[in-house]
Amino acid sequence: MQSKPVRIGTRGSRLALAQTEEVKRRLLFAHPGLRAEDIEIVVISTKGDRILDRPLSEIGGKGLFTEEIEAGLLDGSIDLAVHSLKDMPTSLPDGLMLSAFLEREDPRDAFISPRAKSLAELPPGAVVGTASLRRQAQIKALRPDLEVITFRGNVETRLRKLAAGEVDATLLALAGLKRLGLADRVTAVLDPVDMLPAVSQGAIALETRIEDELVREFLAPLNHRPTEIAVTAERALLATLEGSCRTPIAAHAEVAGEHLTLIARLLSVDGTQMFETRREGHVNDAAALGADAGLELKSRAGDAFFATLFGSL
Repeated sequence: MQSKPVRIGTRGSRLALAQTEEVKRRLLFAHPGLRAEDIEIVVISTKGDRILDRPLSEIGGKGLFTEEIEAGLLDGSIDLAVHSLKDMPTSLPDGLMLSAFLEREDPRDAFISPRAKSLAELPPGAVVGTASLRRQAQIKALRPDLEVITFRGNVETRLRKLAAGEVDATLLALAGLKRLGLADRVTAVLDPVDMLPAVSQGAIALETRIEDELVREFLAPLNHRPTEIAVTAERALLATLEGSCRTPIAAHAEVAGEHLTLIARLLSVDGTQMFETRREGHVNDAAALGADAGLELKSRAGDAFFATLFGSL
């Protein structure tokens, strides 16, 4: 691996670069003979980064943040890719795989507002900005008296819009704020009972070519097995529900020893319908538990629910 630089592909946002620098730091620690100059960070612009004036559900969904980077893996211009796992589709291009998962950061959502100390304390009619249908639906379920608008852009952009008064409050992933050193901007951390996180929120995934056994072995020391198990369950749920940025789905799995607990939630876009389920079992059954939970939610919601859901987008 040291005969030529290891090329890591990433998006160019400050958060994406912070995550990639963390991967680089861990690789240098795991491989003492490796030098900083042996690792090259390759910034790749994605469609999701370039189109900021429309909701993701209108322009293609999660793959908008990965397609160009995965093309770089497939054509050999990069050796591995760093992703926020919550931005990744559950189906990967042929020839690619997720080879390692860093230990998950706090998966909860953060409430940020100059007007109130919590979502519950916002005055009726206050405007909350978020790009996430999952957050929008859960906010509407909790506070139907609030106005929720689409609010895109990177973390810093959204914080600037909030400071400029474009909205009264916003919700962001606590993990991203911590990685950017912006945890002091958080007004309150939301209880998952009220605001269940996105699938894989807080997890960083490393993607490689399946045939690149050397690269996969190189990344192996970085893999955090409990995180891998948890996100396996969550992504199996998402795949079963055929979830995307067009579907308000929330889930969180926790691993304690050999035991896994998964909580999952499916909502209508307006928050008026919500289906929730829970699974517990052995970590070896993570994918099966996630898929089974997805099947239950799919059955309980029914075809009419999904027809209405997609008809409203």
